[in-house]
Amino acid sequence: MDYNNRHFVSIENTESGEVSSKTYFDYYQEGNILYADYSGGEIVKGKLVGIVHNDDTLEFRYNHVNTSNEIRGGKCKSIPHINSQGKIELHEKWQWLDKDQTEGKSIVKEV
Repeated sequence: MDYNNRHFVSIENTESGEVSSKTYFDYYQEGNILYADYSGGEIVKGKLVGIVHNDDTLEFRYNHVNTSNEIRGGKCKSIPHINSQGKIELHEKWQWLDKDQTEGKSIVKEV
């Protein structure tokens, strides 16, 4: 699966997450390296970087500045699915790695 120059939006997230339906992601890929810029909703500016594994799963770290001017960060593992419209959905398990160590689940969908 190729993620280069693909755009995603959050469609579901655990309450302790800051990403919402107003958060958009621009993904890029170079070989097995994945990275993205994201913003919107509570996120002023965010970056993620990670790896596309041989089984197509994704593993990455993310950091962002939110509207409260806090720096937040965490880790995530994603499993890609192709939905009925032929678009990629990333089913994610994430965990904050800063002041809050909570875990959550989210889904982002290609737009």
